[in-house]
Amino acid sequence: MTEQPNGKVTIDGREFAVSDLSQDALNQLSSMTVVDRKIGELQQQIAIYQTARNAYAQALAAALPKD
Repeated sequence: MTEQPNGKVTIDGREFAVSDLSQDALNQLSSMTVVDRKIGELQQQIAIYQTARNAYAQALAAALPKD
């Protein structure tokens, strides 16, 4: 889904004028937008956590007894 500044939205490769969408379609579009935003936020958080985990793993490896 891609919202365009000209009042159109592209869904599954098809372009629609937002003004032509039913109220139900607008509600679903709004919900999808909220969910897409939240997914993006979660992906950013996961990247932060993965970076921290990698740092902990490196610190752990350095703290282990040497052979």
